[in-house]
Amino acid sequence: MEFQAITRNVRSTPQKVREVARLIQGLPATQAVDTLRFIPRKTARLLGKTLHSAIANAENNKSITADQLIVVSARIDKGPVLKRFRPSAKGSAHPIQKSTSHIRIVLGETTNTDK
Repeated sequence: MEFQAITRNVRSTPQKVREVARLIQGLPATQAVDTLRFIPRKTARLLGKTLHSAIANAENNKSITADQLIVVSARIDKGPVLKRFRPSAKGSAHPIQKSTSHIRIVLGETTNTDK
């Protein structure tokens, strides 16, 4: 069974979020939480919040502990772009594009075959 959490419209570019998301894919959930805790980036904090939400979904809906979960995928999609303008020389303006992201973390149960 899979459990997921989605955070939408994160004010960070998808490229920056993907750099951190690649580090936690395939890890056990508890190890992924520990990994994100020691990465000094804003995107790691945002991914950590989404991961905690996915773990809480699994615990509340199916009573599965975090030790039994693994990060199946951490998918980062492009969100809407905020378009702004910055004043420039001689009364002109230059466009600024502020990108946003959507974070989707999917957790699955581990299969323990060593019993």
